[in-house]
Amino acid sequence: MSIDAILDASRAGMQNERLRMDLAGRHIAVANQPIDPRQLAAPATGSFAETVGLGDGMDAVRSLGTRTVLDPKNPMADAQGQVHYPAVDMVSEMTSLMTASRGYEANVRSFNVLRSMVLRAFEIGAK
Repeated sequence: MSIDAILDASRAGMQNERLRMDLAGRHIAVANQPIDPRQLAAPATGSFAETVGLGDGMDAVRSLGTRTVLDPKNPMADAQGQVHYPAVDMVSEMTSLMTASRGYEANVRSFNVLRSMVLRAFEIGAK
């Protein structure tokens, strides 16, 4: 395996873990934002992966679903007084965020170790 392939593997791992952290962070951020009842019936214009430009590579992106809370005074309530919120499992999202963060850190460490090994090899070769 070439050095470039190892560096590319670390870079790809960092990119993947960064995307996982972004997705978990977005889920956590919208957990308590009510959904407009008119948007519940609106058809999706495309998948998240297509919107971001990742094609079919985002099979792990899942639909959150909704949870309802009875709050007729809320301006986002539907005709029955129900307010819809994204059904975010905070424990799952925080776990995903922590594991993605640790995976990112591991990829950074492996990248830095390989880089320092290459630099050291150049120093030895220059002598």
